[in-house]
Amino acid sequence: MTSFREAARAAPPLTVHAVTHEGVDLTLQSLRAYWGNHQHFAVAWSGGKDSTALLTLIIHLIDADYLPQPECLHVFYADTRQELPPIQLAAEQIMARLSTRNWIKFHVVRAPLDKRFMVYILGRGVPPPNNNTLRWCTRQIKVEPMAAALAEAMAELPGTALMLTGVRQGESAIRDGRIAMSCSKDGAECGQGWYQQVLPEAKGIKGRIATLAPLLHWRVCWIWDWLKVFAPMPEFGGWPTQILADAYGGDDAEEINARTGCIGCPLASKDTALETVVAMPHWAHLAPLTELKPLYRWMRKPRQRLRKSGVERLKDGSIAKNPQRMGPLTLEARSEALERILDIQRRARVDLINAEEEARIRELIAARTFPDKWDGDEPRADLWLDAVYGDGTSQPILFRELVGS
Repeated sequence: MTSFREAARAAPPLTVHAVTHEGVDLTLQSLRAYWGNHQHFAVAWSGGKDSTALLTLIIHLIDADYLPQPECLHVFYADTRQELPPIQLAAEQIMARLSTRNWIKFHVVRAPLDKRFMVYILGRGVPPPNNNTLRWCTRQIKVEPMAAALAEAMAELPGTALMLTGVRQGESAIRDGRIAMSCSKDGAECGQGWYQQVLPEAKGIKGRIATLAPLLHWRVCWIWDWLKVFAPMPEFGGWPTQILADAYGGDDAEEINARTGCIGCPLASKDTALETVVAMPHWAHLAPLTELKPLYRWMRKPRQRLRKSGVERLKDGSIAKNPQRMGPLTLEARSEALERILDIQRRARVDLINAEEEARIRELIAARTFPDKWDGDEPRADLWLDAVYGDGTSQPILFRELVGS
């Protein structure tokens, strides 16, 4: 069987299963073009298919003397605490394999305790995220912790770093649009192309980090050829990556081309990945996790939330544009949701809320913790209130005794 090394060196183009010589060669060209320009190297690893393909391929290319072994390769693993069990298991096994290499330094990145997904919802009372007005999750539990960890690591190092990402065209239409249309606020070239250069004029850590997406051009079938066929082979590293296919559709992963998010992701209309996983006999015990998405919908309903009553004024004295807006979860709803989630994780035999998080959630509920500008004395959102208009006037409810307000 032709190896990736031979495929990259060979001409004319060869085919290694569905992974073409052109695809491998472009990846190598992009890596070699920028590898010597930086003193430090890092991989942003989510545990998903694309970033796992990137990480294991980079290690193989270094082992095969395709790329110089760096003094230290920093691997930043974003542990959101909400990953599908097959993805989490694969990540743990890969980390165990790489822990024996003294030139690789792992950074397991988690959000601060009070900002973790379950603690933020159940402890502080912020409703589960939605796509319209409150999409807080990705930024808070992944992007911001990763940026903070990277800044902390770079603060102790001189020079510049090359951050390798698994960004890939074709993963979703929305992401492709961002790749093509996004503009940098720091003066870089528009779009999220292969390479974003170090910008000395950029503020803070951005002025010392360049990013490279070596798999930007890879098709999903190439990703799966690497993860399911090549990466598990001893000559390519013997990586435990086949298990990832379970999270993306099993043997039909190539055709489904699924994306996965958090377990029971509130932002997805349908949790296809979880449904696929629990249909497999060896993951059938995870079936209780399908109860999470309905629970998140239940938490967002007016009966489980508070509402601002009367006229709400801003610091400058002006009237808020969204009178009687719905807000945080009630203490009762949070306590009930906590018990239901603990029951779900017990039956599914997974760790959605660990002991530290549970203790913190109960502590915050007992302290009557609410988001800023809420004190918990607001009326429940399903109760009828006098109408409030943008000019500050109100219209009392007619027949108040009939509606029970």
